[in-house]
Amino acid sequence: MSLVDYVKITICRVSDDERGASLVEYALLVALIAIAAVVAVTTFGGALSSEYSGIADSMP
Repeated sequence: MSLVDYVKITICRVSDDERGASLVEYALLVALIAIAAVVAVTTFGGALSSEYSGIADSMP
């Protein structure tokens, strides 16, 4: 086995292992969802709060 063959086999073995890649993808997905939630609460929080207060005040 030559050095080139050994490097090819090693690269194929490392590239077939996708556990680390999927972990990074899930972490990025969770981070993006968290950012979207914070932006939504910041943007719509005040309007929703006043809307719910108006609804609560109109109830007997």
